[in-house]
Amino acid sequence: YENWTDVSGFRMADPRIVDHPQGISFITYRELRELSYMGASVLHEDAIFPVRVEGIPINIRNTNRPEDEGSWVCTDDKISPDHLFITGLAGKKGFMSLSFEKDVGSDRLPFGRKVLQMFEEAKVMVEHVPSSIGTMTVVVDAQEISGKEESILRRIRREIDPYSITVERDLSLVAVVGVSLRGVVGITSDMLRVLADAGINVRMVIQGIKEISLIIGVAEADYERSITLLYDFAVKSNSHLVNTR
Repeated sequence: YENWTDVSGFRMADPRIVDHPQGISFITYRELRELSYMGASVLHEDAIFPVRVEGIPINIRNTNRPEDEGSWVCTDDKISPDHLFITGLAGKKGFMSLSFEKDVGSDRLPFGRKVLQMFEEAKVMVEHVPSSIGTMTVVVDAQEISGKEESILRRIRREIDPYSITVERDLSLVAVVGVSLRGVVGITSDMLRVLADAGINVRMVIQGIKEISLIIGVAEADYERSITLLYDFAVKSNSHLVNTR
């Protein structure tokens, strides 16, 4: 499926933040979904779903530069041997986190369910739930919870009675995405070290078991600098890791 648009495919990072980011020759449907969710937008989901179900590759081409190869979107089993380890980065500002601490004991299951139910009934989408024993944190869009925050917190205090509630604002999330990240020992700690060496405080780290993406929470004031630093790290790491395959 050829999709002709006004860009020559995907870029590894937002060109409004990174000067002339490298293009992405091949990207999987799963990687595209992760990047799109975090703000990278070239194709609408409705244009992807029918061909993704059938496993049909997508070629994104530029109407103004038809000679450009563009980007290919394909299934995992069709990626080439030189597929990038870090395919791309994307991110968003405007998040906030709300953490609830309670000695739950055997009530841990209903504790989490009740918290999420209250956000659902208030029609506030919970983006992420990085939690630990006795502490549950929900990450939400600050605009979406605007005007509802106090009523949600009042209900949680009344019905759950946590002994501690912490609200952190001005949070941004940066996603580093790549299906080949899994199994690269130490790459997560290396990325976090890059930010630490630049004096950027990492406020949250979220990574699923499949390791297709690493989501890093930083202050909004550090967002653009984090994207730039992680992009430079990605370019250098891709070059090194591909050469050692």
